[in-house]
Amino acid sequence: MASERSADTSPARVLLNPATIIVVCAIGLTSLGLSILFSASASFKTKQGVEVPFQYLQKQLIGVALAAVLCFVASRINLDYLRRYAKWIGLGLLVLLIAVLIPHVGISVKGSKRWLGFGSLRVQVSEFAKLGLVFCLAHYLALNQTRIGEFKRGYLIPLAIIGAFAGLVVLEPDFGTAALMIAVGILLLFLAGAKWRYTVPTIAFVVAGFSLLVVITPNRLRRMLEFLSEEKSYQLRQALAAFAAGGTEGTGLGQGRQQLSYLPEAHTDFIFSIVGEELGLWFTLGVVAVFTVIFIAGLVHLRRAPNLFHFLLVTGCLLLICLQAVINLGVVTGMFPTKGMSLPFISAGLSNLLLMGLLLGILLNTQRTWGRATLPHHERAMREVMA
Repeated sequence: MASERSADTSPARVLLNPATIIVVCAIGLTSLGLSILFSASASFKTKQGVEVPFQYLQKQLIGVALAAVLCFVASRINLDYLRRYAKWIGLGLLVLLIAVLIPHVGISVKGSKRWLGFGSLRVQVSEFAKLGLVFCLAHYLALNQTRIGEFKRGYLIPLAIIGAFAGLVVLEPDFGTAALMIAVGILLLFLAGAKWRYTVPTIAFVVAGFSLLVVITPNRLRRMLEFLSEEKSYQLRQALAAFAAGGTEGTGLGQGRQQLSYLPEAHTDFIFSIVGEELGLWFTLGVVAVFTVIFIAGLVHLRRAPNLFHFLLVTGCLLLICLQAVINLGVVTGMFPTKGMSLPFISAGLSNLLLMGLLLGILLNTQRTWGRATLPHHERAMREVMA
């Protein structure tokens, strides 16, 4: 027994742990993002023409520091103890999502109300609501795992939880984040054992609902029509031009032209095209490969989950990282309609960076706690159902 314990805690074992691999990949992506933002903000100018060098980089460095603090806190907290407050955490986030929609409370940017202001700090509540949804849904499904086949307890109530979070996000409006939340929620519901005859019609209904919302919203209908037509939007044309200019070797860090006011949102949603222009094809393929490693390592890590709650929570965290990356990469390369969504760890943006810190903290937390002795299976199952 002693030898087994020493093997589990050996440096090699710790370094090769899937959660550790994910964190190392995240650090690499964050470093790449800081390098690109160093280049993108070297000659940044305000709307008044005032030059403010490295403004994006300075803000991102502050965000990285805050994300590291949140990562540490999340890695040390007792997740099972926190479950006792799952209902209040969910209700608190729903209240904040409602507050965003209240005039003179929520901050509106380009017609979307997604932010709350705390002095000079702006926080996008929907980013943290994504994790709140995963946490509350994992808690509920774990408590009701023996009744997941029932229509009310195993389908309607979880669907109401997903709908409450996603519905408020749609009202902001933020269709992309809402779609991501619904996709993650339904996947967790399916993995918990929900019946096919419930989930398949739900997916069809959601697709039809989003299609209707796109049709009746002129701005999003225009985006969809541009995506379907051969004449792409200006933003996408500039992004593709950046990839073409970079070729395989890239123009060199700081030598790209698209960041000089040619490509809108070059430092946030479309930062991947700047990577392609300045660092070339091999770096862009490397980014895709790193996200693939994160996903595979996450799947390996899930094999050690001690119960359904931990399994669903970590699955949700993994999906929030990887699905968001897939959406961003698909938009920037013209595979998906244009939608504002950050590239995890790389794009500028405080709220998403803080969320990534929390997600990594949960992964490190489970790496530390899953190896501990747990309750016998029958006692653990009873606690999950009857708590």
